[in-house]
Amino acid sequence: MKLSKEIKAVLIIISGIFLFLLGYNFLNSTSLFKKENNLFALYDNVEGLQVGTKVTVNGLSVGKVSKIDFLPNTTQILVSFSIRNDVVFSKNSVAELYEAGLIGGKSIAIHPVYDNSKKFKSGDTLKSSIKPGLTDVVNQQIAPLQQKLEKVLTNADSLFSGFNIVLNSEGKNNISKTLEKLSSALKNTDDLVSRFNSITKNQSENIAKTILNLKTVSENLSQISDSLSKSSLKQTINNFEKLSSNFNQVLTEIRNGKGTISKLIYEDSLYHNLKNSSKSIDILVKDLKSNPKKYVHFSLFGKKEKVN
Repeated sequence: MKLSKEIKAVLIIISGIFLFLLGYNFLNSTSLFKKENNLFALYDNVEGLQVGTKVTVNGLSVGKVSKIDFLPNTTQILVSFSIRNDVVFSKNSVAELYEAGLIGGKSIAIHPVYDNSKKFKSGDTLKSSIKPGLTDVVNQQIAPLQQKLEKVLTNADSLFSGFNIVLNSEGKNNISKTLEKLSSALKNTDDLVSRFNSITKNQSENIAKTILNLKTVSENLSQISDSLSKSSLKQTINNFEKLSSNFNQVLTEIRNGKGTISKLIYEDSLYHNLKNSSKSIDILVKDLKSNPKKYVHFSLFGKKEKVN
């Protein structure tokens, strides 16, 4: 049985359509022969998310975004996506919206939860979350920095304004004069350093001789020190230490009341005896002055005078 040209054309067209659909679904990670589950998630902002974006579980593509639209009578956005029928997890799993690349595109990653809750079924709405992207993080860090920078610029502007107010024509002239004097002082310092360098250069030979003389003096002092250490100075010092020790011993004995010197210092009897002797001598001298004849007898003719 031969097929007509029209039937062949229809079969070719149908085969082409079938192959097109099969390839399209293959590129979108879907299949014509496998049943898929439709799930939903609500977000406040889905900027960067597009229909056909892949939905992943642990990095594996398991579906795609099929529809993005507002939830009726609200400002929230309802995202519909389909996943493979063989993927199973709890209805408490989270559909996280994250930034997939640096160019701003976003994708949905399902964080599966395996607990005792019921497994999800087609038509359920999963919990949702939004992971801050690199752009959001940078904006969050830049915003406070921008505010601080604006405050610093404002304060700097106020400072310069006040500075300009304070610096009138007289103040500016004073600053100019001060800078001129500072420049002159620096120039004089430079001249002084140049002169010092010139003197040092001219007197370098004398300075070298002086250093050599100091070295010689140091060596001589070292030799003298060695000579003294080798001489009898050490023995003399030892003898002086012994003499000092003996003298300290004598002083200790005197303090303790030992010896004749201690008795002379600390006993009062010698003092009283000396005092009484002094009194007796004084009486004797007075009596001698009053009655000299009593003690001295002489005569011009060699005859002794009788004593009454």
